[in-house]
Amino acid sequence: MTWPQAIQQFQGYLRLEKSLSPNSVEAYVRDVVKLQQFLVLARLHVGPTQVTTPLLRDFLATLQGLGLGATSQARTLSGLKAFFNFLIMEDLLKLDPTDTLEAPKTGRHLPDTLSYPEIEQLLAAIDLSTDEGLRTRALLEVMYSSGLRVSELCDLRLSNMYAEQGFVKVVGKGNKERLVPIGREALKHLNFYLSGVRGHLDIKSGAEDLVFLSQRGRPLSRITVFTTLKKLAEQAGLRKTISPHTLRHSFATHLIEGGADLRAVQEMLGHASITTTEIYTHLDRDYLRQVITEFHPRS
Repeated sequence: MTWPQAIQQFQGYLRLEKSLSPNSVEAYVRDVVKLQQFLVLARLHVGPTQVTTPLLRDFLATLQGLGLGATSQARTLSGLKAFFNFLIMEDLLKLDPTDTLEAPKTGRHLPDTLSYPEIEQLLAAIDLSTDEGLRTRALLEVMYSSGLRVSELCDLRLSNMYAEQGFVKVVGKGNKERLVPIGREALKHLNFYLSGVRGHLDIKSGAEDLVFLSQRGRPLSRITVFTTLKKLAEQAGLRKTISPHTLRHSFATHLIEGGADLRAVQEMLGHASITTTEIYTHLDRDYLRQVITEFHPRS
């Protein structure tokens, strides 16, 4: 079996049998392609079923030497494990060459967040006299109100909006659906955008049900959301590096700091494991110190 054949079959397996999102499929395939490129550059004529554990160790060492961080190395190894497990499942391989490989320790990463005053500062920097400003305010309000991933925001559907009930239906990782509350401010600015901007666009075929669109009536790209936020942060005078995920982190952090139940936040974020959500309990150490000072009998 050649590399192109193996990669094509692996891609089909991830998409059809595992029902992974296009972004996840792309990430897994990219991990395998990296390995193939390494073998080509090393002038090693090794097929997918001939890869050995020592070769994989050399590959990971090369990634480290190129400056790839521990998290990225672990991510790549995870993709390779999935690939070789697929080959075993298809009876194309007997032994898993990744079996004895351990991912580098990544530690627990504490995500960047914005305080509530910083959220207000960001929103205040938006020029609401323009169509783009109305769209930016609506999408920021929705992201912060519901903790959506940027991919979930771009794929948000009009048919999945339940404004009267105060919920939106979101399609997350692995095509898993969940209902997420949406706040009154978010709904208000969303209505401003839908009636004042979106309703006047020349909407292209296939984009009729999408909430957020480009100025040309096409699906809104993730890159557009990233660049819009970066530009807005500069205008607001915020020195932090801000991305769509920053708003998601802030959403979770502010809920937990306000006393929200961890299990409820897990459901709203669409985390498969509660341990992923628990990271938000370690964010604001000043806040935790304040809680101890105010409420602990021995403080």
